[in-house]
Amino acid sequence: MSKKGCSAENGMLRRGHRLGLVAIFAASLSACGGGGGGDSAPAPTPPPTIPPSSTLAQQCAPTNSFAPAANRTGSLDIEKRWARSYVNEAYLWYSEVPTVDPTLPAYTNTANIYASLDSYFSALLTPALTASGKLKDEFSFIYPTVEWNALSQGGVVAGYGIEWYLGSSTPPRELRIAYVDPGTPAANASLTRGLRVLSINGVDINTTTPAGMDAINRGAFSPQPGQSYTFVFQTLAGGTQSAILTAGSVTKVPVQNAKTINVAGGAKVGYLTLTDFITPAEGQLVNAFSQLQAAGVNDLVLDLRYNGGGYLYISSQLGYMIAGSARTSGKVFERLQFNDKRTSESNDPQNAYPFFNLTSGLSGSGTTANQSLPSLNLSRVFVLTSSGSCSASEAVINALEGIDVQVIRIGRTTCGKPYGFTQKDNCGVSYFPIEFKGVNQKGFGDYADGFAPRCAAADDFSKPLGDPTEGMLAAALAFRQTGACPAADESQRQKLAAQAQGRIVRHPVRESLYR
Repeated sequence: MSKKGCSAENGMLRRGHRLGLVAIFAASLSACGGGGGGDSAPAPTPPPTIPPSSTLAQQCAPTNSFAPAANRTGSLDIEKRWARSYVNEAYLWYSEVPTVDPTLPAYTNTANIYASLDSYFSALLTPALTASGKLKDEFSFIYPTVEWNALSQGGVVAGYGIEWYLGSSTPPRELRIAYVDPGTPAANASLTRGLRVLSINGVDINTTTPAGMDAINRGAFSPQPGQSYTFVFQTLAGGTQSAILTAGSVTKVPVQNAKTINVAGGAKVGYLTLTDFITPAEGQLVNAFSQLQAAGVNDLVLDLRYNGGGYLYISSQLGYMIAGSARTSGKVFERLQFNDKRTSESNDPQNAYPFFNLTSGLSGSGTTANQSLPSLNLSRVFVLTSSGSCSASEAVINALEGIDVQVIRIGRTTCGKPYGFTQKDNCGVSYFPIEFKGVNQKGFGDYADGFAPRCAAADDFSKPLGDPTEGMLAAALAFRQTGACPAADESQRQKLAAQAQGRIVRHPVRESLYR
Protein backbone atom coordinates (compact mmCIF):
# COMPACT_ATOMS: atom_id res chain seq x y z
CA MET A 1 0.00 0.00 0.00
CA SER A 2 1.44 3.37 -0.93
CA LYS A 3 1.55 6.41 1.34
CA LYS A 4 -1.08 8.85 0.15
CA GLY A 5 -2.46 12.19 0.96
CA CYS A 6 -1.86 16.66 3.51
CA SER A 7 -3.30 20.72 4.60
CA ALA A 8 -2.63 24.15 6.49
CA GLU A 9 -4.43 27.05 8.12
CA ASN A 10 -5.07 30.72 7.68
CA GLY A 11 -4.40 33.64 9.98
CA MET A 12 -1.19 35.51 10.68
CA LEU A 13 0.91 32.58 9.57
CA ARG A 14 0.28 33.17 5.89
CA ARG A 15 2.38 32.54 2.83
CA GLY A 16 6.10 32.96 2.80
CA HIS A 17 6.95 32.20 6.41
CA ARG A 18 7.50 28.52 6.83
CA LEU A 19 10.98 27.77 8.13
CA GLY A 20 10.43 29.13 11.63
CA LEU A 21 7.39 30.32 13.50
CA VAL A 22 8.72 33.74 14.35
CA ALA A 23 6.90 37.08 14.14
CA ILE A 24 3.68 35.55 15.42
CA PHE A 25 3.38 38.42 17.87
CA ALA A 26 3.30 42.04 16.84
CA ALA A 27 2.53 45.32 18.54
CA SER A 28 -0.49 45.74 16.26
CA LEU A 29 -1.99 44.19 13.17
CA SER A 30 -2.17 45.98 9.86
CA ALA A 31 -5.50 45.90 8.09
CA CYS A 32 -5.68 43.64 5.06
CA GLY A 33 -7.27 45.08 1.97
CA GLY A 34 -8.51 43.46 -1.16
CA GLY A 35 -11.67 43.30 -3.15
CA GLY A 36 -13.73 40.75 -4.88
CA GLY A 37 -14.69 37.29 -3.80
CA GLY A 38 -15.57 33.92 -5.13
CA ASP A 39 -13.31 31.36 -6.71
CA SER A 40 -11.70 33.49 -9.40
CA ALA A 41 -8.53 35.44 -10.18
CA PRO A 42 -7.30 37.89 -12.81
CA ALA A 43 -6.03 36.19 -15.94
CA PRO A 44 -2.23 36.24 -15.76
CA THR A 45 0.16 36.90 -18.62
CA PRO A 46 2.19 33.71 -18.94
CA PRO A 47 5.95 33.86 -19.36
CA PRO A 48 7.17 33.40 -22.94
CA THR A 49 8.41 29.85 -22.40
CA ILE A 50 8.34 27.49 -19.47
CA PRO A 51 10.71 24.55 -20.00
CA PRO A 52 10.10 21.14 -18.43
CA SER A 53 11.18 21.10 -14.80
CA SER A 54 13.22 17.94 -15.47
CA THR A 55 15.69 19.96 -17.55
CA LEU A 56 16.41 22.25 -14.58
CA ALA A 57 16.35 19.83 -11.67
CA GLN A 58 19.12 19.54 -9.07
CA GLN A 59 21.19 22.42 -10.48
CA CYS A 60 21.70 24.11 -7.16
CA ALA A 61 23.14 27.43 -6.06
CA PRO A 62 26.68 27.29 -4.61
CA THR A 63 25.44 28.93 -1.39
CA ASN A 64 22.47 26.56 -0.93
CA SER A 65 23.44 24.81 2.30
CA PHE A 66 20.43 22.47 2.03
CA ALA A 67 21.62 20.99 -1.27
CA PRO A 68 24.11 18.12 -1.63
CA ALA A 69 27.56 19.54 -2.23
CA ALA A 70 27.88 17.64 -5.52
CA ASN A 71 24.80 19.42 -6.89
CA ARG A 72 25.90 22.97 -6.09
CA THR A 73 26.94 23.63 -9.67
CA GLY A 74 23.96 25.74 -10.74
CA SER A 75 22.52 29.02 -9.50
CA LEU A 76 19.64 30.56 -7.58
CA ASP A 77 18.19 31.63 -10.92
CA ILE A 78 18.05 28.01 -12.11
CA GLU A 79 16.42 26.92 -8.84
CA LYS A 80 13.72 29.58 -9.31
CA ARG A 81 13.21 28.57 -12.92
CA TRP A 82 12.78 24.96 -11.76
CA ALA A 83 10.17 26.09 -9.22
CA ARG A 84 8.26 28.04 -11.89
CA SER A 85 8.31 25.05 -14.23
CA TYR A 86 7.17 22.62 -11.55
CA VAL A 87 4.31 24.90 -10.52
CA ASN A 88 3.25 25.10 -14.16
CA GLU A 89 3.17 21.31 -14.37
CA ALA A 90 1.74 20.27 -11.03
CA TYR A 91 -0.21 23.14 -9.44
CA LEU A 92 -3.99 22.67 -9.37
CA TRP A 93 -4.47 26.35 -10.27
CA TYR A 94 -1.51 26.74 -12.66
CA SER A 95 -3.59 28.97 -14.95
CA GLU A 96 -4.07 31.50 -12.11
CA VAL A 97 -0.36 32.02 -11.39
CA PRO A 98 0.46 35.76 -11.38
CA THR A 99 3.25 37.24 -13.44
CA VAL A 100 6.23 37.52 -11.11
CA ASP A 101 9.55 39.25 -11.80
CA PRO A 102 12.16 36.78 -10.47
CA THR A 103 14.84 39.48 -10.40
CA LEU A 104 13.24 41.46 -7.55
CA PRO A 105 15.42 41.83 -4.43
CA ALA A 106 13.15 39.62 -2.30
CA TYR A 107 13.91 36.70 -4.62
CA THR A 108 17.62 37.24 -5.31
CA ASN A 109 19.35 37.10 -1.92
CA THR A 110 22.06 34.50 -2.52
CA ALA A 111 23.16 34.80 1.13
CA ASN A 112 19.77 33.36 2.15
CA ILE A 113 18.75 30.99 -0.59
CA TYR A 114 15.87 29.49 1.34
CA ALA A 115 14.23 32.83 2.08
CA SER A 116 14.53 33.85 -1.57
CA LEU A 117 12.98 30.60 -2.78
CA ASP A 118 10.24 30.76 -0.17
CA SER A 119 9.30 34.31 -1.13
CA TYR A 120 9.38 33.53 -4.85
CA PHE A 121 7.31 30.36 -4.49
CA SER A 122 4.73 32.20 -2.37
CA ALA A 123 4.44 34.91 -5.03
CA LEU A 124 3.50 32.28 -7.62
CA LEU A 125 0.39 31.11 -5.76
CA THR A 126 -3.10 32.03 -6.93
CA PRO A 127 -4.53 35.26 -5.47
CA ALA A 128 -8.11 33.96 -5.86
CA LEU A 129 -10.50 34.08 -2.91
CA THR A 130 -13.17 31.69 -1.65
CA ALA A 131 -16.81 32.67 -1.28
CA SER A 132 -16.13 33.86 2.27
CA GLY A 133 -13.27 36.09 1.14
CA LYS A 134 -10.27 34.10 2.37
CA LEU A 135 -7.40 33.08 0.12
CA LYS A 136 -8.21 29.95 -1.84
CA ASP A 137 -4.64 28.75 -1.43
CA GLU A 138 -3.46 29.35 2.11
CA PHE A 139 -1.73 26.01 2.10
CA SER A 140 1.06 25.55 -0.47
CA PHE A 141 4.53 25.73 1.06
CA ILE A 142 8.18 24.71 0.86
CA TYR A 143 10.28 23.12 3.61
CA PRO A 144 13.84 21.83 4.07
CA THR A 145 13.77 18.20 2.98
CA VAL A 146 15.71 16.77 5.93
CA GLU A 147 13.45 18.50 8.45
CA TRP A 148 10.28 17.50 6.61
CA ASN A 149 11.31 13.83 6.50
CA ALA A 150 12.05 13.85 10.22
CA LEU A 151 8.63 15.28 11.03
CA SER A 152 6.44 13.33 8.61
CA GLN A 153 8.08 9.94 8.98
CA GLY A 154 9.11 9.96 12.62
CA GLY A 155 7.02 12.70 14.22
CA VAL A 156 10.18 14.53 15.30
CA VAL A 157 9.94 18.30 15.78
CA ALA A 158 12.07 20.90 17.51
CA GLY A 159 10.76 22.38 20.73
CA TYR A 160 9.57 21.35 24.18
CA GLY A 161 6.61 19.08 23.45
CA ILE A 162 4.03 21.87 23.83
CA GLU A 163 1.15 22.54 21.45
CA TRP A 164 0.43 26.25 21.75
CA TYR A 165 -2.97 27.91 21.54
CA LEU A 166 -2.80 31.56 20.49
CA GLY A 167 -5.91 33.41 21.61
CA SER A 168 -4.60 36.91 20.88
CA SER A 169 -1.39 38.04 19.21
CA THR A 170 -1.69 41.65 20.39
CA PRO A 171 -1.80 42.97 23.97
CA PRO A 172 -3.39 41.74 26.12
CA ARG A 173 -1.93 38.57 24.64
CA GLU A 174 -3.14 35.07 25.28
CA LEU A 175 -0.74 32.20 24.75
CA ARG A 176 -1.54 29.00 26.58
CA ILE A 177 -0.79 25.28 26.48
CA ALA A 178 -3.36 23.29 24.50
CA TYR A 179 -1.72 19.96 25.32
CA VAL A 180 1.64 18.39 26.11
CA ASP A 181 3.13 15.31 24.46
CA PRO A 182 4.19 12.65 26.95
CA GLY A 183 7.88 12.03 27.57
CA THR A 184 8.92 15.52 26.47
CA PRO A 185 10.67 18.34 28.39
CA ALA A 186 7.30 20.00 29.01
CA ALA A 187 5.78 16.81 30.41
CA ASN A 188 8.84 16.21 32.58
CA ALA A 189 8.43 19.73 33.97
CA SER A 190 4.81 18.91 34.98
CA LEU A 191 3.34 21.42 32.55
CA THR A 192 -0.30 20.81 31.71
CA ARG A 193 -3.11 21.96 29.47
CA GLY A 194 -4.48 25.43 30.19
CA LEU A 195 -1.36 27.08 31.63
CA ARG A 196 -1.07 30.64 30.29
CA VAL A 197 2.30 32.25 29.50
CA LEU A 198 3.16 35.34 31.55
CA SER A 199 6.82 35.75 30.59
CA ILE A 200 9.72 34.06 28.81
CA ASN A 201 13.29 34.68 30.01
CA GLY A 202 11.98 37.58 32.07
CA VAL A 203 10.28 39.30 29.12
CA ASP A 204 6.61 40.05 29.76
CA ILE A 205 4.21 38.45 27.27
CA ASN A 206 2.66 41.89 26.59
CA THR A 207 5.92 43.54 25.60
CA THR A 208 5.68 45.98 22.69
CA THR A 209 9.38 46.53 21.98
CA PRO A 210 10.88 44.83 18.91
CA ALA A 211 13.56 43.16 21.02
CA GLY A 212 11.00 41.95 23.53
CA MET A 213 8.68 40.54 20.88
CA ASP A 214 11.61 38.82 19.20
CA ALA A 215 12.52 37.19 22.52
CA ILE A 216 8.95 35.98 23.06
CA ASN A 217 8.62 34.67 19.51
CA ARG A 218 11.93 32.88 19.66
CA GLY A 219 11.38 31.36 23.07
CA ALA A 220 7.90 30.06 22.30
CA PHE A 221 7.99 29.19 18.60
CA SER A 222 11.57 28.79 17.37
CA PRO A 223 13.84 27.98 20.33
CA GLN A 224 17.46 27.08 19.67
CA PRO A 225 18.11 23.36 20.27
CA GLY A 226 20.11 22.83 23.44
CA GLN A 227 19.28 26.26 24.83
CA SER A 228 17.25 26.69 28.02
CA TYR A 229 14.36 29.13 28.43
CA THR A 230 12.64 30.19 31.64
CA PHE A 231 8.85 30.31 31.45
CA VAL A 232 6.44 31.75 33.99
CA PHE A 233 2.85 30.57 33.62
CA GLN A 234 -0.44 31.56 35.19
CA THR A 235 -2.22 28.53 36.58
CA LEU A 236 -5.95 27.88 36.28
CA ALA A 237 -6.27 28.80 39.95
CA GLY A 238 -4.69 32.22 39.31
CA GLY A 239 -1.27 31.46 40.79
CA THR A 240 2.06 31.17 38.99
CA GLN A 241 4.21 28.23 37.94
CA SER A 242 7.78 28.47 36.64
CA ALA A 243 9.68 26.04 34.46
CA ILE A 244 13.09 25.96 32.81
CA LEU A 245 12.76 24.16 29.47
CA THR A 246 15.61 23.04 27.24
CA ALA A 247 14.69 22.91 23.58
CA GLY A 248 15.48 19.80 21.61
CA SER A 249 14.11 17.26 19.16
CA VAL A 250 10.87 15.86 20.54
CA THR A 251 8.70 13.06 19.21
CA LYS A 252 5.01 13.69 18.66
CA VAL A 253 2.53 11.21 20.15
CA PRO A 254 -0.42 11.60 17.77
CA VAL A 255 -2.88 9.27 19.53
CA GLN A 256 -3.64 10.06 23.15
CA ASN A 257 -6.30 9.60 25.82
CA ALA A 258 -7.92 6.48 24.34
CA LYS A 259 -10.54 5.47 26.88
CA THR A 260 -14.04 4.14 27.48
CA ILE A 261 -16.62 6.38 29.17
CA ASN A 262 -19.53 4.68 30.92
CA VAL A 263 -22.72 6.69 30.42
CA ALA A 264 -26.36 6.44 31.49
CA GLY A 265 -28.19 3.28 30.54
CA GLY A 266 -25.07 1.13 30.71
CA ALA A 267 -23.76 2.27 27.32
CA LYS A 268 -20.07 2.68 26.62
CA VAL A 269 -18.67 5.60 24.65
CA GLY A 270 -15.17 5.43 23.24
CA TYR A 271 -12.97 8.53 23.12
CA LEU A 272 -9.55 9.34 21.72
CA THR A 273 -7.52 12.40 20.76
CA LEU A 274 -5.80 12.31 17.35
CA THR A 275 -3.47 15.22 16.62
CA ASP A 276 -1.57 14.20 13.46
CA PHE A 277 -1.88 11.68 10.62
CA ILE A 278 1.86 10.98 10.67
CA THR A 279 3.45 7.56 10.22
CA PRO A 280 3.55 6.58 13.93
CA ALA A 281 -0.19 7.28 14.19
CA GLU A 282 -1.02 4.10 12.31
CA GLY A 283 0.16 1.65 14.97
CA GLN A 284 -1.14 3.86 17.75
CA LEU A 285 -4.59 3.94 16.13
CA VAL A 286 -4.57 0.17 15.72
CA ASN A 287 -3.83 -0.22 19.43
CA ALA A 288 -6.48 2.32 20.44
CA PHE A 289 -9.23 0.81 18.28
CA SER A 290 -8.33 -2.70 19.41
CA GLN A 291 -8.78 -1.47 22.97
CA LEU A 292 -12.13 0.16 22.17
CA GLN A 293 -13.31 -2.85 20.18
CA ALA A 294 -12.50 -5.17 23.08
CA ALA A 295 -14.41 -2.86 25.44
CA GLY A 296 -17.51 -3.14 23.23
CA VAL A 297 -18.14 0.58 22.85
CA ASN A 298 -21.52 1.64 21.47
CA ASP A 299 -20.41 5.09 20.22
CA LEU A 300 -17.21 7.00 19.54
CA VAL A 301 -16.15 10.58 20.18
CA LEU A 302 -13.20 11.31 17.89
CA ASP A 303 -11.34 14.42 19.00
CA LEU A 304 -9.83 16.13 15.94
CA ARG A 305 -9.85 19.67 17.31
CA TYR A 306 -6.03 19.89 17.06
CA ASN A 307 -5.55 17.71 13.98
CA GLY A 308 -4.09 19.62 11.05
CA GLY A 309 -3.79 16.67 8.67
CA GLY A 310 -1.17 14.30 7.32
CA TYR A 311 -1.15 11.15 5.24
CA LEU A 312 -4.31 10.25 3.37
CA TYR A 313 -3.74 6.52 3.71
CA ILE A 314 -3.88 6.78 7.52
CA SER A 315 -7.09 8.84 7.44
CA SER A 316 -8.52 6.15 5.14
CA GLN A 317 -7.57 3.45 7.64
CA LEU A 318 -9.23 5.49 10.38
CA GLY A 319 -12.44 5.70 8.35
CA TYR A 320 -12.46 1.92 8.01
CA MET A 321 -11.79 1.39 11.72
CA ILE A 322 -14.83 3.56 12.51
CA ALA A 323 -17.29 2.26 9.92
CA GLY A 324 -16.19 -1.34 9.38
CA SER A 325 -16.22 -3.70 6.42
CA ALA A 326 -19.90 -3.80 5.49
CA ARG A 327 -20.25 -0.01 5.15
CA THR A 328 -16.93 0.58 3.37
CA SER A 329 -16.55 -2.41 1.03
CA GLY A 330 -16.23 -1.28 -2.56
CA LYS A 331 -16.61 2.39 -1.59
CA VAL A 332 -14.28 5.31 -2.34
CA PHE A 333 -12.72 7.07 0.62
CA GLU A 334 -11.38 9.90 -1.52
CA ARG A 335 -10.94 10.40 -5.24
CA LEU A 336 -8.20 12.81 -6.31
CA GLN A 337 -8.86 15.38 -9.04
CA PHE A 338 -5.83 17.07 -10.66
CA ASN A 339 -5.48 19.98 -13.08
CA ASP A 340 -6.59 19.65 -16.69
CA LYS A 341 -3.06 18.77 -17.79
CA ARG A 342 -3.26 15.66 -15.63
CA THR A 343 -6.57 14.12 -16.63
CA SER A 344 -4.99 10.68 -16.93
CA GLU A 345 -4.08 10.89 -13.26
CA SER A 346 -7.57 12.07 -12.32
CA ASN A 347 -8.97 9.04 -14.15
CA ASP A 348 -6.39 6.61 -12.77
CA PRO A 349 -8.05 4.04 -10.46
CA GLN A 350 -4.91 4.25 -8.28
CA ASN A 351 -6.00 7.77 -7.34
CA ALA A 352 -9.38 6.62 -6.08
CA TYR A 353 -8.49 5.63 -2.55
CA PRO A 354 -10.58 2.94 -0.90
CA PHE A 355 -11.14 2.56 2.81
CA PHE A 356 -7.93 0.67 3.53
CA ASN A 357 -8.61 -2.32 5.78
CA LEU A 358 -5.04 -3.59 6.21
CA THR A 359 -1.94 -2.31 7.97
CA SER A 360 0.86 -0.83 5.87
CA GLY A 361 3.91 -2.24 7.64
CA LEU A 362 5.79 0.93 6.77
CA SER A 363 8.94 1.75 8.71
CA GLY A 364 8.06 3.73 11.81
CA SER A 365 4.37 2.83 11.66
CA GLY A 366 4.53 0.26 14.44
CA THR A 367 2.70 -2.26 12.26
CA THR A 368 3.36 -5.43 10.30
CA ALA A 369 2.20 -5.36 6.69
CA ASN A 370 -1.19 -6.67 5.60
CA GLN A 371 -2.72 -7.34 9.00
CA SER A 372 -6.48 -6.81 9.32
CA LEU A 373 -7.45 -3.58 11.03
CA PRO A 374 -9.82 -3.57 14.01
CA SER A 375 -13.16 -1.85 13.48
CA LEU A 376 -16.08 -0.61 15.56
CA ASN A 377 -18.71 -0.98 12.78
CA LEU A 378 -20.44 2.26 13.73
CA SER A 379 -23.24 3.96 11.81
CA ARG A 380 -22.46 7.30 13.45
CA VAL A 381 -19.54 9.09 15.05
CA PHE A 382 -19.18 12.27 17.09
CA VAL A 383 -16.27 14.44 15.94
CA LEU A 384 -14.86 17.35 17.94
CA THR A 385 -13.62 20.08 15.59
CA SER A 386 -12.07 23.54 15.54
CA SER A 387 -10.48 25.89 13.04
CA GLY A 388 -7.38 23.76 13.55
CA SER A 389 -9.10 20.67 12.10
CA CYS A 390 -7.71 20.57 8.57
CA SER A 391 -7.00 18.48 5.54
CA ALA A 392 -6.79 14.76 6.32
CA SER A 393 -9.03 15.25 9.35
CA GLU A 394 -11.65 16.91 7.12
CA ALA A 395 -11.19 14.08 4.61
CA VAL A 396 -12.34 11.60 7.29
CA ILE A 397 -15.50 13.64 7.89
CA ASN A 398 -16.24 13.99 4.17
CA ALA A 399 -15.51 10.33 3.38
CA LEU A 400 -17.75 8.99 6.15
CA GLU A 401 -20.59 11.28 5.11
CA GLY A 402 -20.07 10.01 1.57
CA ILE A 403 -21.03 6.49 2.68
CA ASP A 404 -23.92 7.72 4.88
CA VAL A 405 -22.23 7.34 8.22
CA GLN A 406 -23.74 10.07 10.39
CA VAL A 407 -21.01 12.51 11.45
CA ILE A 408 -22.13 14.73 14.32
CA ARG A 409 -19.69 17.64 14.53
CA ILE A 410 -19.26 19.43 17.84
CA GLY A 411 -17.12 22.55 18.38
CA ARG A 412 -16.16 25.10 15.73
CA THR A 413 -16.00 25.26 11.93
CA THR A 414 -13.06 23.37 10.42
CA CYS A 415 -10.34 25.12 8.41
CA GLY A 416 -11.60 24.22 4.92
CA LYS A 417 -8.93 22.33 2.99
CA PRO A 418 -10.24 19.80 0.49
CA TYR A 419 -6.83 19.91 -1.21
CA GLY A 420 -3.53 18.09 -1.01
CA PHE A 421 -0.11 17.67 -2.54
CA THR A 422 2.87 15.42 -3.11
CA GLN A 423 6.38 16.04 -1.82
CA LYS A 424 8.71 17.09 -4.63
CA ASP A 425 12.37 17.61 -3.74
CA ASN A 426 14.86 19.85 -5.47
CA CYS A 427 18.23 20.98 -4.12
CA GLY A 428 17.47 19.98 -0.53
CA VAL A 429 14.12 21.78 -0.45
CA SER A 430 10.74 20.02 -0.61
CA TYR A 431 8.02 21.78 -2.60
CA PHE A 432 4.32 21.34 -1.87
CA PRO A 433 2.10 23.25 -4.30
CA ILE A 434 -1.55 22.21 -4.05
CA GLU A 435 -1.96 19.48 -6.66
CA PHE A 436 -5.36 17.92 -6.18
CA LYS A 437 -8.82 18.27 -4.77
CA GLY A 438 -10.38 15.32 -2.97
CA VAL A 439 -13.99 14.20 -3.37
CA ASN A 440 -15.92 11.46 -1.58
CA GLN A 441 -18.00 8.51 -2.80
CA LYS A 442 -20.79 10.93 -3.74
CA GLY A 443 -18.42 13.25 -5.64
CA PHE A 444 -18.55 16.01 -3.02
CA GLY A 445 -15.47 18.00 -2.04
CA ASP A 446 -16.58 21.63 -1.97
CA TYR A 447 -15.78 22.63 1.59
CA ALA A 448 -13.16 25.33 1.11
CA ASP A 449 -14.86 27.33 3.87
CA GLY A 450 -14.92 24.37 6.24
CA PHE A 451 -17.48 22.10 7.88
CA ALA A 452 -19.72 23.91 10.35
CA PRO A 453 -20.53 22.19 13.67
CA ARG A 454 -23.93 20.71 14.49
CA CYS A 455 -23.43 22.07 18.02
CA ALA A 456 -21.14 25.03 18.75
CA ALA A 457 -18.88 24.44 21.74
CA ALA A 458 -15.81 26.23 23.05
CA ASP A 459 -12.46 24.63 23.81
CA ASP A 460 -12.42 24.21 27.59
CA PHE A 461 -8.84 24.73 28.76
CA SER A 462 -9.86 24.29 32.38
CA LYS A 463 -10.24 20.52 31.95
CA PRO A 464 -7.95 17.76 30.61
CA LEU A 465 -8.67 16.32 27.20
CA GLY A 466 -10.85 13.27 27.63
CA ASP A 467 -12.51 14.54 30.82
CA PRO A 468 -16.26 13.95 30.37
CA THR A 469 -16.92 17.43 31.83
CA GLU A 470 -14.59 19.20 29.36
CA GLY A 471 -16.71 21.58 27.25
CA MET A 472 -16.57 19.97 23.81
CA LEU A 473 -16.70 16.38 25.05
CA ALA A 474 -19.50 17.23 27.47
CA ALA A 475 -21.51 18.76 24.61
CA ALA A 476 -21.05 15.59 22.52
CA LEU A 477 -22.14 13.36 25.39
CA ALA A 478 -25.15 15.60 26.07
CA PHE A 479 -26.21 15.51 22.41
CA ARG A 480 -25.86 11.75 22.41
CA GLN A 481 -28.15 11.55 25.43
CA THR A 482 -30.82 14.07 24.38
CA GLY A 483 -30.51 14.51 20.63
CA ALA A 484 -30.24 18.28 21.13
CA CYS A 485 -27.38 20.75 21.47
CA PRO A 486 -26.80 21.97 25.03
CA ALA A 487 -28.09 25.49 25.61
CA ALA A 488 -25.20 27.96 25.65
CA ASP A 489 -25.03 29.97 28.86
CA GLU A 490 -23.35 33.37 29.08
CA SER A 491 -20.00 31.83 30.00
CA GLN A 492 -20.12 29.55 26.94
CA ARG A 493 -21.07 32.44 24.66
CA GLN A 494 -18.18 34.50 25.97
CA LYS A 495 -15.74 31.63 25.41
CA LEU A 496 -17.00 31.07 21.87
CA ALA A 497 -16.66 34.79 21.07
CA ALA A 498 -13.18 34.93 22.57
CA GLN A 499 -12.04 31.88 20.59
CA ALA A 500 -13.43 33.09 17.28
CA GLN A 501 -9.98 34.32 16.21
CA GLY A 502 -7.92 31.93 18.31
CA ARG A 503 -5.89 29.15 16.74
CA ILE A 504 -3.31 26.46 17.29
CA VAL A 505 0.19 27.59 16.33
CA ARG A 506 2.04 24.98 14.32
CA HIS A 507 4.09 24.57 11.18
CA PRO A 508 2.02 24.49 7.98
CA VAL A 509 3.62 21.10 7.25
CA ARG A 510 1.34 19.72 9.96
CA GLU A 511 -1.75 21.14 8.28
CA SER A 512 -1.78 19.32 5.01
CA LEU A 513 -2.91 16.27 3.09
CA TYR A 514 -0.18 14.17 1.51
CA ARG A 515 -0.37 11.31 -0.93
